Amino acid sequence: MIELSKDKPVVLVDGSSYLFRAFHALPPLETSKNQPTGAVKGVISMIRRLQQDYPGSPIAVVFDPRGKTFRHELYEDYKANRPEMPEDLACQIRPIHEIIRAMGLPLLIEEGMEADDVIGTLAYEATDKGVDVIISTGDKDMAQLVSDHVSLINTMNDTHMDRDGVREKFGVSPEQIVDYLALVGDSVDNIPGVPKCGPKTAVKWLQQYGDLDNLMAHADEIGGKIGENLRNALEQLPLSRDLTRIRTELELGYSVEALDPEPVDEDRLLELFREMEFRGWIRELEQGNGNDESAPGNSTAPSAPADTDYRIVLTEADFSAWLDQLKQAASFAFDTETTSLNYMEARIVGVSFAVEAGTAAYVPLTHSYLGAPEQLDRDWVLEQLRPLLEDHEKTKIGQNLKYDINVLANHGIELRGAIEDTMLQSYVLNAVASRHDMGSLAKRHLDREVTSFESIAGKGAKQKRFDDIEVETAGHYAAEDADITLQLHETLRPRLTEDEALNSVYSDIELPLVPVLAHMEYRGTLVDANLLATQSGELAERMKALEEQAWSSAGEEFNLGSPQQLQKIFYEKLGMPVLKKTPKGAPSTAEPVLQELAVDYELPRVILEHRSLSKLKSTYTDRLPEVINPSTGRIHTSYHQAVTATGRLSSSDPNLQNIPIRTEEGRRIRQAFIAPEGYRLIAADYSQIELRIMAHLSGDKGLLNAFAHGEDIHRATASEVFGVARDKVSDTQRRDAKAINFGLIYGMSAWGLGRQLGIPRDEAQRYIDRYFERYPGVLEYMDRIRKTAHDQGYVETLFGRRLYLPEINSRNGQLRQGAERTAINAPMQGTAADIIKKAMVMVEDRIANSGFDARMTMQVHDELIVEVHEGQVSELSSLLEELMSGAASLEVPLLVEAGVGLNWDEAH
Repeated sequence: MIELSKDKPVVLVDGSSYLFRAFHALPPLETSKNQPTGAVKGVISMIRRLQQDYPGSPIAVVFDPRGKTFRHELYEDYKANRPEMPEDLACQIRPIHEIIRAMGLPLLIEEGMEADDVIGTLAYEATDKGVDVIISTGDKDMAQLVSDHVSLINTMNDTHMDRDGVREKFGVSPEQIVDYLALVGDSVDNIPGVPKCGPKTAVKWLQQYGDLDNLMAHADEIGGKIGENLRNALEQLPLSRDLTRIRTELELGYSVEALDPEPVDEDRLLELFREMEFRGWIRELEQGNGNDESAPGNSTAPSAPADTDYRIVLTEADFSAWLDQLKQAASFAFDTETTSLNYMEARIVGVSFAVEAGTAAYVPLTHSYLGAPEQLDRDWVLEQLRPLLEDHEKTKIGQNLKYDINVLANHGIELRGAIEDTMLQSYVLNAVASRHDMGSLAKRHLDREVTSFESIAGKGAKQKRFDDIEVETAGHYAAEDADITLQLHETLRPRLTEDEALNSVYSDIELPLVPVLAHMEYRGTLVDANLLATQSGELAERMKALEEQAWSSAGEEFNLGSPQQLQKIFYEKLGMPVLKKTPKGAPSTAEPVLQELAVDYELPRVILEHRSLSKLKSTYTDRLPEVINPSTGRIHTSYHQAVTATGRLSSSDPNLQNIPIRTEEGRRIRQAFIAPEGYRLIAADYSQIELRIMAHLSGDKGLLNAFAHGEDIHRATASEVFGVARDKVSDTQRRDAKAINFGLIYGMSAWGLGRQLGIPRDEAQRYIDRYFERYPGVLEYMDRIRKTAHDQGYVETLFGRRLYLPEINSRNGQLRQGAERTAINAPMQGTAADIIKKAMVMVEDRIANSGFDARMTMQVHDELIVEVHEGQVSELSSLLEELMSGAASLEVPLLVEAGVGLNWDEAH
């Protein structure tokens, strides 16, 4: 038990509030294995910030439980409007809880009680004992708990709210907040208020009548339609008030003194940070330094070193002087400040540049806040810069230049000639050592804290656009961007030059790809919104039918998305076997468990299909029409070069990489990606490229021979493994051989293969043993590459891309084995990524210089999609096959298959 101290407030953290806010406010981070981590990083950063701000204070983190609470008993439709938690958020809850426990902090989750009520009860107990309380939350409902000894802080926007703060924000006192919330209602929690009663009306009523009871007693005095609405709501207002009232008298079974921290489990914390790839925190633990200066919420803008010279350019004379410097320099760092992160919508607000470290300038152009100084004309400035930006000889240095290329295109300027990109320099040097944003790189390589955008613009809904930020503040931020970019280039570029292979990856693969991707993004791809809407309606009908089928199978109606209800129906009512349990000991209904149960039971099979259709509907058929650009009628995705560890491209807004192809529903979505009238789509796809790379890297004679003779590699493998003549191989044997071929290059174990093929582990092991007997070169390669990885900590692609493996020598067996599997596959996957990147550069160049009426519009995995005039289809198809096949020289031929159609599915 801890001893409470009056000079050390109790800190109660509303974990559930921060979970959602961190998920939506922070960038969509993920590990090299595609595990989402943005919410984890955000929540833990905020908790670490609280530990720094309140040293010695008891800190407890409270989360909502799963399932219903007592409020659902009060009102059946409570929170009925809330959508299901996104999958990429749900999977982050476990690591958040485990990290909090490893930090030694109490983690409180009370069945049937919401986090608000647990916090309210502990807060009131602490204040009764004379101890102040800090509640860390972003939830407006918590304002009702504020008192002379209870205040709220929100580490996401650095705001603090005491009694005066509540009155300033809401217009009422903390004691009136419950009545205020009851009147305005809450659409998120489905709490009915008074229709058309907004905050202003609620404040006016409470200021006039004092509280809800008195207002209800005088409801007849309120005139107009709003008075009628109030009187119609009188019956349910007490319920609304009861739903919004936070309980402060719960029986928790422990006291506030029980919030006793445990010792920090540094080994477990390090293991979890490594799993999440939080490299900065890993270094802190390894170095024994727990400071976290980069935690979200730390919005104090760092000042530039004293030796910097940042200028704001407001006159033609000053601009001309800077322009002369740029003309005389062989290279310069360049950055645009804009109105939007969406490159299709963004318009330039100002430009910054630097020609020597420590000196930079910002030219504001369209800052439009009240009192903004007179600025130079944007069109005039851009025309003065055009010759420099379009100069083939002059080198332009940027951080994520692809964005700036597209923004300049919005203003009719094409960035041409030599470029350097510090984001890609960092990425090629070590894809996994750090994030590659400017702030992370400045801290890592320059030991410099840079001004964050949030520190000058704010966060969330109140975040300012750049043209609303004061020129003085914006000028420092923008000039610093250019200066830091130049300094990073001067630091990172020499390191690349020292390594011939890495320099080639950067100079010959990544840099030439930047304008290619920019042009692809800007062109976009044509999508049939009407077809998607039809598909969405059909999916909704099928989902409804599946829901009714599930209810029939279960013998009752239930929520298909509720794990608690599924547990009761599966295991208590229907008696299905418990295959796995949750960390709390409850029978699991996770997807892998459902897949196993679906082999023998109808209900899990139906639920899996329902989930699959639901994901397709929400992610694609509903979402894609929303992101069609109204000006172009096309979808404009963003391709990311510096995200995956292996070099593969990823895309977002929308993500084109995960549109299914193996299901009928997925193929129908691809049918909505169409060619314009008079044009066709060509889909050119590398055939079995990773297996061909395996044959090249391993030098296995059996694989080389099979590919050299154009054999069906899966049929050849089936013949070898199952001991049958090639013309006698059945479709099932070929399918199993395909699973073996691809499974082994991904490091699949006998257990995993057995599970995939539905056979016992020992039988799967015999298949693997027989495979390696027939293809001994593959086994030798795997053994060799594992040893290489252990010895040097990384593996390489055919072109020299380096793939670091931080866990390869971990004492944790599971992490080490995972790294070994990555070591086997990464050279193949990375080489495939390098090959298609080289092919894209070649294809873009040839189309541009050969008079084709064609344009490359998409890249998805090993496939390029090109839009071409219908009269040039045959010629361009042959050219694509030739160029893509020639992108690398392997011991086996690279086979490219090009299909043609009016839509993507037809062409594939």
